[in-house]
Amino acid sequence: MDLALTPMSLTDLDALADLVAGGEVVLLTGAGLSTESGIPDYRGPTGLARRATPMTFQTFTHDAAARQRYWARSHLGWRVIEQALPNTGHHAVADLQQQGLICGIITQNVDGLHDRAGAVDVLELHGALRRVVCLSCSAASSRSELDARLQEANAGWSAQLGAGAATINPDGDVELADAVLRSFRVVDCRRCGGLLKPDVVFFGETVPADRVAASFALVDRSRALLVLGSSLQVMSGYRFVLRAAKLGLPVAIVNQGPTRGDAHAEVIVDAPLGQTLSWLARARTRLGS
Repeated sequence: MDLALTPMSLTDLDALADLVAGGEVVLLTGAGLSTESGIPDYRGPTGLARRATPMTFQTFTHDAAARQRYWARSHLGWRVIEQALPNTGHHAVADLQQQGLICGIITQNVDGLHDRAGAVDVLELHGALRRVVCLSCSAASSRSELDARLQEANAGWSAQLGAGAATINPDGDVELADAVLRSFRVVDCRRCGGLLKPDVVFFGETVPADRVAASFALVDRSRALLVLGSSLQVMSGYRFVLRAAKLGLPVAIVNQGPTRGDAHAEVIVDAPLGQTLSWLARARTRLGS
Protein backbone atom coordinates (compact mmCIF):
# COMPACT_ATOMS: atom_id res chain seq x y z
CA MET A 1 0.00 0.00 0.00
CA ASP A 2 1.41 3.40 -0.99
CA LEU A 3 -0.81 5.51 1.26
CA ALA A 4 0.70 7.21 4.30
CA LEU A 5 -1.99 6.25 6.78
CA THR A 6 -2.49 6.07 10.52
CA PRO A 7 -3.76 2.86 12.16
CA MET A 8 -7.18 4.52 12.45
CA SER A 9 -7.32 5.33 8.74
CA LEU A 10 -6.22 1.77 7.94
CA THR A 11 -9.20 0.53 9.93
CA ASP A 12 -11.45 2.92 8.02
CA LEU A 13 -10.06 1.68 4.70
CA ASP A 14 -10.72 -1.93 5.67
CA ALA A 15 -14.29 -0.98 6.58
CA LEU A 16 -14.67 0.85 3.26
CA ALA A 17 -13.40 -2.16 1.32
CA ASP A 18 -15.78 -4.45 3.18
CA LEU A 19 -18.71 -2.15 2.41
CA VAL A 20 -17.89 -1.96 -1.32
CA ALA A 21 -17.22 -5.70 -1.51
CA GLY A 22 -20.93 -6.40 -1.18
CA GLY A 23 -21.65 -4.56 -4.44
CA GLU A 24 -24.81 -2.63 -5.33
CA VAL A 25 -23.15 0.60 -4.18
CA VAL A 26 -24.34 3.93 -5.56
CA LEU A 27 -21.80 6.76 -5.71
CA LEU A 28 -22.37 10.46 -5.10
CA THR A 29 -19.34 12.40 -6.33
CA GLY A 30 -18.43 16.06 -5.82
CA ALA A 31 -15.85 18.65 -6.77
CA GLY A 32 -13.22 17.15 -4.46
CA LEU A 33 -12.85 14.26 -6.89
CA SER A 34 -11.68 16.61 -9.67
CA THR A 35 -9.13 18.67 -7.74
CA GLU A 36 -6.33 16.32 -8.77
CA SER A 37 -7.23 17.12 -12.40
CA GLY A 38 -6.51 20.80 -11.76
CA ILE A 39 -10.11 21.91 -11.13
CA PRO A 40 -10.53 23.42 -7.63
CA ASP A 41 -13.48 22.69 -5.38
CA TYR A 42 -15.69 25.18 -3.54
CA ARG A 43 -15.21 24.34 0.13
CA GLY A 44 -12.28 21.94 0.34
CA PRO A 45 -8.57 22.79 0.58
CA THR A 46 -8.33 24.18 -2.99
CA GLY A 47 -11.55 26.18 -2.67
CA LEU A 48 -10.31 28.41 0.12
CA ALA A 49 -8.60 30.83 -2.27
CA ARG A 50 -11.66 31.37 -4.46
CA ARG A 51 -12.39 35.11 -4.75
CA ALA A 52 -15.46 35.27 -6.99
CA THR A 53 -19.05 34.62 -6.02
CA PRO A 54 -20.60 31.86 -8.17
CA MET A 55 -23.04 33.04 -10.83
CA THR A 56 -26.70 32.77 -9.89
CA PHE A 57 -29.50 32.01 -12.36
CA GLN A 58 -31.36 35.23 -11.57
CA THR A 59 -28.27 37.37 -12.12
CA PHE A 60 -27.40 35.58 -15.36
CA THR A 61 -30.87 36.08 -16.83
CA HIS A 62 -31.54 39.65 -15.65
CA ASP A 63 -28.15 41.40 -15.77
CA ALA A 64 -26.57 41.83 -19.22
CA ALA A 65 -23.27 43.03 -17.77
CA ALA A 66 -23.07 40.03 -15.45
CA ARG A 67 -23.88 37.73 -18.36
CA GLN A 68 -21.10 39.34 -20.42
CA ARG A 69 -18.73 38.89 -17.51
CA TYR A 70 -19.72 35.24 -17.15
CA TRP A 71 -19.24 34.36 -20.81
CA ALA A 72 -15.90 36.19 -21.06
CA ARG A 73 -14.53 34.33 -18.07
CA SER A 74 -16.11 31.05 -19.05
CA HIS A 75 -14.77 31.36 -22.59
CA LEU A 76 -11.26 31.09 -21.19
CA GLY A 77 -12.10 28.68 -18.40
CA TRP A 78 -13.68 26.24 -20.85
CA ARG A 79 -10.24 25.53 -22.31
CA VAL A 80 -9.00 24.40 -18.92
CA ILE A 81 -12.03 22.15 -18.43
CA GLU A 82 -11.79 20.78 -21.97
CA GLN A 83 -8.10 19.96 -21.60
CA ALA A 84 -8.36 18.53 -18.07
CA LEU A 85 -7.68 14.82 -17.86
CA PRO A 86 -9.40 12.29 -15.60
CA ASN A 87 -7.25 11.55 -12.56
CA THR A 88 -6.61 8.27 -10.79
CA GLY A 89 -9.80 8.69 -8.76
CA HIS A 90 -11.98 8.92 -11.88
CA HIS A 91 -10.28 5.88 -13.38
CA ALA A 92 -10.71 3.95 -10.14
CA VAL A 93 -14.45 4.72 -10.15
CA ALA A 94 -14.71 3.40 -13.71
CA ASP A 95 -12.74 0.31 -12.67
CA LEU A 96 -15.02 -0.37 -9.71
CA GLN A 97 -18.02 0.00 -12.01
CA GLN A 98 -16.51 -2.48 -14.48
CA GLN A 99 -15.97 -4.90 -11.61
CA GLY A 100 -19.73 -4.84 -11.07
CA LEU A 101 -19.52 -3.28 -7.61
CA ILE A 102 -21.10 0.08 -8.52
CA CYS A 103 -24.80 0.12 -9.43
CA GLY A 104 -25.05 3.84 -10.14
CA ILE A 105 -23.06 7.08 -10.27
CA ILE A 106 -24.58 10.44 -9.38
CA THR A 107 -22.20 13.35 -9.87
CA GLN A 108 -22.52 16.97 -8.80
CA ASN A 109 -19.64 17.82 -11.14
CA VAL A 110 -20.11 19.46 -14.54
CA ASP A 111 -16.68 18.66 -15.99
CA GLY A 112 -17.49 15.37 -17.75
CA LEU A 113 -14.41 13.63 -16.36
CA HIS A 114 -16.29 10.51 -15.27
CA ASP A 115 -17.31 9.85 -18.88
CA ARG A 116 -13.79 10.51 -20.15
CA ALA A 117 -12.43 7.99 -17.64
CA GLY A 118 -14.71 5.29 -19.04
CA ALA A 119 -17.62 5.31 -16.57
CA VAL A 120 -21.05 4.74 -18.12
CA ASP A 121 -24.60 5.83 -17.34
CA VAL A 122 -23.40 8.71 -15.17
CA LEU A 123 -26.27 10.83 -13.86
CA GLU A 124 -25.04 14.43 -14.12
CA LEU A 125 -27.15 16.04 -11.42
CA HIS A 126 -26.05 19.60 -12.21
CA GLY A 127 -25.67 19.19 -15.98
CA ALA A 128 -22.51 19.48 -18.06
CA LEU A 129 -20.42 22.35 -19.39
CA ARG A 130 -19.97 20.57 -22.72
CA ARG A 131 -23.59 21.38 -23.62
CA VAL A 132 -25.31 24.73 -24.24
CA VAL A 133 -29.05 25.47 -24.22
CA CYS A 134 -31.17 28.42 -25.40
CA LEU A 135 -33.40 29.80 -22.67
CA SER A 136 -36.03 30.90 -25.23
CA CYS A 137 -36.45 28.00 -27.68
CA SER A 138 -34.63 25.24 -25.71
CA ALA A 139 -32.38 24.45 -28.69
CA ALA A 140 -29.35 22.45 -27.57
CA SER A 141 -25.86 22.76 -29.01
CA SER A 142 -22.32 21.79 -28.15
CA ARG A 143 -19.90 23.94 -26.21
CA SER A 144 -17.32 23.44 -28.96
CA GLU A 145 -19.71 25.07 -31.47
CA LEU A 146 -20.26 28.02 -29.14
CA ASP A 147 -16.54 28.29 -28.50
CA ALA A 148 -15.88 28.66 -32.23
CA ARG A 149 -18.56 31.36 -32.51
CA LEU A 150 -17.14 33.27 -29.53
CA GLN A 151 -13.63 33.08 -30.96
CA GLU A 152 -14.87 34.52 -34.25
CA ALA A 153 -16.79 37.30 -32.49
CA ASN A 154 -13.81 38.18 -30.30
CA ALA A 155 -10.86 37.92 -32.65
CA GLY A 156 -7.82 39.47 -31.00
CA TRP A 157 -9.56 39.80 -27.63
CA SER A 158 -7.19 37.37 -25.91
CA ALA A 159 -4.29 39.72 -26.67
CA GLN A 160 -5.62 42.02 -23.92
CA LEU A 161 -5.30 39.38 -21.24
CA GLY A 162 -2.79 39.70 -18.45
CA ALA A 163 -0.86 37.02 -16.64
CA GLY A 164 -3.56 36.68 -13.97
CA ALA A 165 -6.14 35.09 -16.24
CA ALA A 166 -5.23 31.51 -15.45
CA THR A 167 -7.02 31.07 -12.11
CA ILE A 168 -9.74 28.52 -12.82
CA ASN A 169 -12.89 28.29 -10.69
CA PRO A 170 -14.92 25.11 -10.05
CA ASP A 171 -17.72 26.14 -12.39
CA GLY A 172 -15.31 26.60 -15.28
CA ASP A 173 -14.57 30.32 -15.38
CA VAL A 174 -11.46 32.39 -14.63
CA GLU A 175 -10.64 35.70 -12.98
CA LEU A 176 -10.37 38.66 -15.38
CA ALA A 177 -9.90 42.43 -15.04
CA ASP A 178 -13.01 44.57 -15.59
CA ALA A 179 -11.40 46.45 -18.47
CA VAL A 180 -10.90 43.21 -20.36
CA LEU A 181 -14.41 41.99 -19.59
CA ARG A 182 -16.12 45.08 -21.02
CA SER A 183 -14.74 44.50 -24.52
CA PHE A 184 -15.98 40.91 -24.79
CA ARG A 185 -18.81 40.23 -27.26
CA VAL A 186 -21.53 37.73 -26.34
CA VAL A 187 -23.37 35.73 -29.01
CA ASP A 188 -26.99 34.59 -28.88
CA CYS A 189 -28.98 31.62 -30.16
CA ARG A 190 -28.63 31.10 -33.92
CA ARG A 191 -32.20 29.83 -34.17
CA CYS A 192 -34.19 32.48 -32.30
CA GLY A 193 -31.75 35.08 -30.95
CA GLY A 194 -32.47 34.04 -27.37
CA LEU A 195 -30.06 33.93 -24.43
CA LEU A 196 -27.62 31.04 -24.40
CA LYS A 197 -26.71 29.36 -21.14
CA PRO A 198 -24.39 26.46 -20.34
CA ASP A 199 -26.47 23.38 -19.64
CA VAL A 200 -25.61 23.45 -15.94
CA VAL A 201 -27.59 24.26 -12.82
CA PHE A 202 -26.54 27.66 -11.51
CA PHE A 203 -26.76 28.63 -7.85
CA GLY A 204 -30.37 29.51 -7.09
CA GLU A 205 -31.64 27.32 -9.93
CA THR A 206 -33.63 24.14 -9.33
CA VAL A 207 -32.27 20.76 -10.38
CA PRO A 208 -34.70 19.26 -12.93
CA ALA A 209 -37.26 17.07 -11.16
CA ASP A 210 -36.60 14.06 -13.39
CA ARG A 211 -32.91 14.04 -12.44
CA VAL A 212 -33.75 14.24 -8.76
CA ALA A 213 -36.27 11.39 -9.10
CA ALA A 214 -33.78 9.27 -11.03
CA SER A 215 -31.13 9.89 -8.35
CA PHE A 216 -33.49 8.92 -5.54
CA ALA A 217 -34.40 5.78 -7.49
CA LEU A 218 -30.71 4.81 -7.69
CA VAL A 219 -30.33 5.24 -3.94
CA ASP A 220 -33.54 3.30 -3.28
CA ARG A 221 -32.29 0.33 -5.34
CA SER A 222 -28.82 0.29 -3.80
CA ARG A 223 -27.34 -1.55 -0.86
CA ALA A 224 -25.09 1.34 0.24
CA LEU A 225 -24.20 4.95 -0.58
CA LEU A 226 -20.59 6.04 -1.04
CA VAL A 227 -19.90 9.81 -1.10
CA LEU A 228 -16.69 10.91 -2.81
CA GLY A 229 -15.23 14.40 -2.59
CA SER A 230 -18.29 16.36 -1.45
CA SER A 231 -18.70 18.48 1.66
CA LEU A 232 -22.49 17.95 1.34
CA GLN A 233 -23.07 21.55 2.38
CA VAL A 234 -25.86 22.07 -0.15
CA MET A 235 -29.10 20.11 -0.04
CA SER A 236 -28.68 19.11 -3.68
CA GLY A 237 -26.34 16.31 -2.60
CA TYR A 238 -27.03 16.05 1.12
CA ARG A 239 -30.62 14.90 0.51
CA PHE A 240 -29.35 11.59 -0.85
CA VAL A 241 -27.45 10.94 2.36
CA LEU A 242 -30.64 11.70 4.27
CA ARG A 243 -32.55 9.32 2.00
CA ALA A 244 -30.02 6.53 2.57
CA ALA A 245 -30.12 7.09 6.32
CA LYS A 246 -33.93 6.99 6.30
CA LEU A 247 -33.83 3.68 4.42
CA GLY A 248 -31.27 2.25 6.83
CA LEU A 249 -28.59 1.96 4.13
CA PRO A 250 -24.95 2.22 5.19
CA VAL A 251 -23.24 5.46 4.17
CA ALA A 252 -19.49 5.83 3.60
CA ILE A 253 -17.71 9.12 2.93
CA VAL A 254 -14.25 9.68 1.42
CA ASN A 255 -13.34 13.36 1.56
CA GLN A 256 -10.58 15.68 2.68
CA GLY A 257 -12.07 17.47 5.65
CA PRO A 258 -15.37 17.17 7.53
CA THR A 259 -18.72 17.00 5.75
CA ARG A 260 -22.30 17.77 6.63
CA GLY A 261 -23.13 14.08 6.35
CA ASP A 262 -20.54 12.72 8.80
CA ALA A 263 -23.15 12.07 11.50
CA HIS A 264 -24.94 9.67 9.15
CA ALA A 265 -21.85 7.79 7.98
CA GLU A 266 -20.74 4.38 9.18
CA VAL A 267 -17.36 4.82 7.48
CA ILE A 268 -15.38 8.06 7.08
CA VAL A 269 -12.03 8.18 5.30
CA ASP A 270 -10.27 11.56 5.41
CA ALA A 271 -7.57 11.09 2.78
CA PRO A 272 -6.65 12.06 -0.81
CA LEU A 273 -9.31 10.76 -3.19
CA GLY A 274 -7.05 9.51 -5.98
CA GLN A 275 -4.81 7.37 -3.78
CA THR A 276 -7.67 6.05 -1.69
CA LEU A 277 -9.84 5.03 -4.64
CA SER A 278 -6.90 3.53 -6.53
CA TRP A 279 -6.13 1.37 -3.51
CA LEU A 280 -9.78 0.37 -3.30
CA ALA A 281 -9.98 -0.56 -6.99
CA ARG A 282 -6.77 -2.63 -6.73
CA ALA A 283 -7.97 -4.59 -3.74
CA ARG A 284 -9.57 -7.18 -6.01
CA THR A 285 -9.20 -10.12 -3.67
CA ARG A 286 -10.95 -8.22 -0.88
CA LEU A 287 -13.67 -7.08 -3.22
CA GLY A 288 -14.38 -10.53 -4.58
CA SER A 289 -13.27 -9.88 -8.18
